[in-house]
Amino acid sequence: MRECVSIEKISHYEGQKVTLGGWLYNKRSSGKIVFLQIRDGSGFIQGVVVKKEVAPDVFQLCKDLTQESSLYATGVVQKDDRSKLGYELLVSHVELETQAEEGYPISLKEHGTDFLMDYRHLWMRTPKQNAILRIRDEINLAIRNHFHENGFVLVEPPVITPTSCEGTTELFEIDYFGEQAYLSQTGQLYAEAAAMAFGKVYSFGPTFRAEKSKTRKHLNEFWMVEPEMAFVDFDGNLEVQENLITHIVKTVLKNRKHELSVLERDTTFLQKVEPPFPRITYTDAVTMLQKADFEFEWGDDFGAPHETYIADQYEKPVFITHFPANMKPFYMEPCPEDPNVILGADLIAPEGYGELIGGSQRIHDLDLLLQKMKEEDLPQEAYQWYIELRKYGSVPHSGFGMGLERTVAWICGVEHIRQTIPFARTLNRIYP
Repeated sequence: MRECVSIEKISHYEGQKVTLGGWLYNKRSSGKIVFLQIRDGSGFIQGVVVKKEVAPDVFQLCKDLTQESSLYATGVVQKDDRSKLGYELLVSHVELETQAEEGYPISLKEHGTDFLMDYRHLWMRTPKQNAILRIRDEINLAIRNHFHENGFVLVEPPVITPTSCEGTTELFEIDYFGEQAYLSQTGQLYAEAAAMAFGKVYSFGPTFRAEKSKTRKHLNEFWMVEPEMAFVDFDGNLEVQENLITHIVKTVLKNRKHELSVLERDTTFLQKVEPPFPRITYTDAVTMLQKADFEFEWGDDFGAPHETYIADQYEKPVFITHFPANMKPFYMEPCPEDPNVILGADLIAPEGYGELIGGSQRIHDLDLLLQKMKEEDLPQEAYQWYIELRKYGSVPHSGFGMGLERTVAWICGVEHIRQTIPFARTLNRIYP
């Protein structure tokens, strides 16, 4: 294979002759010049082919190229301030690798979202979709680097589990060699076990929810990062969340300026992300909503309009804390001053993007855990291993779960999270 440079690194080669391996995204011609829009997976660049400066067969080839044909383009890199990339390629030679068939499904015109999702395997080649998924990759790396640098150990919980982790029936059931099993909705309980072995851990992988939801904020298969920390209380848990979100945002702002530009993302709110984040209790949030004439009672769950209104009162992500205990899973620690609420919080993003993180201090007292499980009619035998964590060296501990796709959607300014994962799984979509 010949040596090719990447478009992403093209600025390092200004004035030099290079070869790119890529695909034709688009082209236009003005008689004696053909302009080739070439992509190579790392970026997009314009190749300028001047008739008098290339062989006749090369110029004819360029005129005949079909959309998404693969090729090698050789030429000199030159600065071009009109380009978003800042550079273009003055082409001296083009070699065809594979001529794409006529009738490429995603032509350069407007298409409906359902059509584009049917062709997701091709749609991700376009500039904005490519930018979203490259930012997802940057966020993924930022998460792993942040935890690694702060002493967390990565653990991988099972995807197949014998029980529900959150006491819900919204699970995908599978036949596990004649036994009833489920696709995991969270790795949290297993991460708690690992935290008792390593102190600070995180899991990062796919999770599954069988919710029949059609909202722009829900997927049935998505990725979650779930840290669990021994000897960390409620307030310490919120500080870890603030630091993680801040690190992610600053990393993307620093390393993915070009992709944010392609998405035309207004970064005003992102640039304000700094600890500490504002905090408001659930009770105070209810009062806020009632004063704004929302029909909302204490004990109701927040919907998208409620979260958006609360978030709009702040310029940073905001924690809503101390939810009613009966709204949350059995393992969340009750508040000592008021056991009707829990030492937990949801982190709500600005700009209407809703909940990014849900977390809490976990119950570490054995008797209290057994009482909560009894109240929710959970079978002790199925959770025996989890109960044993409280029998042998239990300590105060905390954790949270952050949805990767919601975080990507917020940072990218994307309306629907189905665009933030390579191949979305939703209520009505399992193809491609």
